[in-house]
Amino acid sequence: MNVLSILVVEDDEGIQNLLRRLLTREGHRVTVVGSGQEALRVVQEIPVHVLMADLKLPDIDGVAVLERVLQIDSKVLGIVMSGYGSIDCAVKAMKAGAVDFLTKPFENEGVVASINKALEVQRRRNSAQLSRKAVREHYRLKQFVGTSEPIRRVIEFVAKVADCDSTVLIQGESGTGKELVARMLHFHGETKDRPLVPVNCGAIPENLLESELFGHEKGAFTGAAHARIGRFELAHGGTIFLDEIGELSLGLQVKLLRVLQERSFERVGGTRTIDVDVRVIAATNQDLELAVQQKRFREDLYYRLNVIPVTVPPLRERRSDIPELVHHFLERLNHGKQMASTDCSTDAMARLMDYHWPGNIRELENMIERLAVLSQSGTIEVSDLPERLQRRSVAAEQMTPHLISFSDQGVNLSQEIEQFENRLIVGALRQANGITSKAAQLLQVNRTTLVEKMKRKGFAPKNQGCPAF
Repeated sequence: MNVLSILVVEDDEGIQNLLRRLLTREGHRVTVVGSGQEALRVVQEIPVHVLMADLKLPDIDGVAVLERVLQIDSKVLGIVMSGYGSIDCAVKAMKAGAVDFLTKPFENEGVVASINKALEVQRRRNSAQLSRKAVREHYRLKQFVGTSEPIRRVIEFVAKVADCDSTVLIQGESGTGKELVARMLHFHGETKDRPLVPVNCGAIPENLLESELFGHEKGAFTGAAHARIGRFELAHGGTIFLDEIGELSLGLQVKLLRVLQERSFERVGGTRTIDVDVRVIAATNQDLELAVQQKRFREDLYYRLNVIPVTVPPLRERRSDIPELVHHFLERLNHGKQMASTDCSTDAMARLMDYHWPGNIRELENMIERLAVLSQSGTIEVSDLPERLQRRSVAAEQMTPHLISFSDQGVNLSQEIEQFENRLIVGALRQANGITSKAAQLLQVNRTTLVEKMKRKGFAPKNQGCPAF
């Protein structure tokens, strides 16, 4: 049983003795005082979990005592007692922060039930606090996997922007990790203890999305039996993440623009203006500039969203991160489970690095899970891969400078060199049957140099003929 430190503020000696005996018998530590001033002194001297205060006290009324106690320690749970059991008294107590209201004379069972209610509130608070701490820790540690230049730029962006409250627009193809960037921005920022409310604008039917975003009043439409607060109100003080923002209808774009401009809105069917303090992070896999030109997206909303833009690179632009990602996914799959595969052969890794990955990180993660489950050995081999990955591309087999084509934007020289080096190492290991000393000779480098490069790149072959180094 949880033991609470309960402070009873009551000037009636008979009720003092009753509550002391009852609550002590329930196993709690009980302190009894007769005035509000004494209660304020006690709260500053000893830890108090629950304050049970009579509404009518000789110096300060119980609601005022509760309000001042909560200023000293906001975690205290308040229960207000009164011989005047009016609804107005109860409402006043609840508005002050009380978790329950007891009407005198009360039965012992009613007092015990009220204390148990306070215990449940305490349990939920502790659970929510632990949950928020776990989520913060998760997103503190779960940075983007990889060391390529494109992903380093994203990580540096998060570090720079997390603490500001400006609107961020995250762009990138499906499966690149846009939601992860949004969560990292929130949980690394000053409002990390406040709500993060995600909304997938493409997954909610258009006729329901307005209500989801802004809430509705009772009777606003057929089926609206009760008033409901929307996602913007839920996110007050924190962050709202609007995923797939390009899917918003033009009508909702107008209403969203007003929220961004004025930080206020009305619920569907309501007239009361609701003010919100919320950071907006939006994401899209669409080209919003093109959508603006085609009149599918409002230009003024685009500029309101595009305050701080960031683009998450597709996997094909960070191929050097694939070995590290593969081993990351295998380690995560094997954590607490006995999966069939724990490693990936050099040849199979080469095929994974050659593939263009239209589904990006999400596609790679799903494929590694499938291969890890279905593989017949402890290592993912080329024969385990889907047929489309077993075929090596011409570019991979014949990577020579004259085959490189330059777009108008040019190429990333460091990234191209890194990928070419990866292919050379994989090719040498394949020809040397996985023997690192022989592969080092083919590459005309010291074995230790090759081993260090392989470790950095995540190449760790353990299949037969390719002994682990």
